[in-house]
Amino acid sequence: MYIHERDDWPAFRWDEGSLAARLADVRYAQGRLLGRMEGLGFGLRDEALLGVLTQDVVKSNEIEGRLLDTGQVRSSIARRLGIDIAGLVPADRDVEGVVEMMLDAVGNYDKPLTAERLFGWHACLFPAGRSGMRRIVTGRWRDDSAGVMQVVSGPVGRERVHFQAPDAGRIEDEMNAFLQWFNRPPASDPVLKAALAHLWFVTIHPFEDGNGRIARAVADMLLARSERTAQRFYSMSAQISIERSAYYKILENTQKGDLDVTAWLEWFLSCLGRAIEQAEGILENVLAKARFWERHRHLPFNSRQRDMLERLLNGFKGKLTSSKWAKMQKCSADTALRDINQLIAFGVLRKDAGGGRSTSYSLIVDDS
Repeated sequence: MYIHERDDWPAFRWDEGSLAARLADVRYAQGRLLGRMEGLGFGLRDEALLGVLTQDVVKSNEIEGRLLDTGQVRSSIARRLGIDIAGLVPADRDVEGVVEMMLDAVGNYDKPLTAERLFGWHACLFPAGRSGMRRIVTGRWRDDSAGVMQVVSGPVGRERVHFQAPDAGRIEDEMNAFLQWFNRPPASDPVLKAALAHLWFVTIHPFEDGNGRIARAVADMLLARSERTAQRFYSMSAQISIERSAYYKILENTQKGDLDVTAWLEWFLSCLGRAIEQAEGILENVLAKARFWERHRHLPFNSRQRDMLERLLNGFKGKLTSSKWAKMQKCSADTALRDINQLIAFGVLRKDAGGGRSTSYSLIVDDS
């Protein structure tokens, strides 16, 4: 029996005493992180915000097996938020849609969540009306015309059913109840409400596809409410991606249990705490970039050099070569080599071991 089949669904219950210490730790960590970020200048704060939002979009999709181009996601977010960065690239329609959904969820966290708003998010996830090769209905609740909605794994013929969602005929009433609860002032801590919303939404599974990503957006919206700010400095989706196996296991166990969701809430709070800890790494990267530019503020970098240095500081994929430089900056090979040699003379780049046509270069990020 799944929890949505129980007579007392959706009367969730939990042991507040066993959650108290963990909830207090998470709330303290949230406040501490926000305080540290408030102490940064606007430029550094924007850089941290951009890094977290990019990670959140990429990882939420990665959980579902959809790989997005990080550069496109970063560029789309920067354009929408008016953040000035180097190396902007055009973004595909599906990237723009995912970014639009996420920014609406956290940027308009204080607005009511409605069916129409959820339909809009769903349409953003599938702008072409397809999930891979399969055509799906977007912007409305599923109708189960293709069969019962199940979450399965394994090869064809030997599938394992992890979860079966409520029948399509129940969805409208289920979602009306969910949305009424969602938009009411929380009866418990807002962070617990975020955890419950994630579980409740993904259990209803109201759409033909995209339920996991929308459930995480719904939770992020309530986490933003808990902090009373649209600025996100940690990524729950990135941490769930790291802990994907545990996430699916606790979700399955909870959906096959009774309405006592204490174990789910404990896992959610622990995962959230680790997500906030991971944010310290993003903050350190932002500060390292600031130190780099401050240390070299006197050097006469040209626009090509500034752009490539920014790319390197943001985690350039692969090895930097003169041919890559020329291609990315749309310049000649001679110009690329002159740019690189000047940066070596400045003490900003170093030549890697090896040579010949495969010569590559690395950024010197400190004075040591």
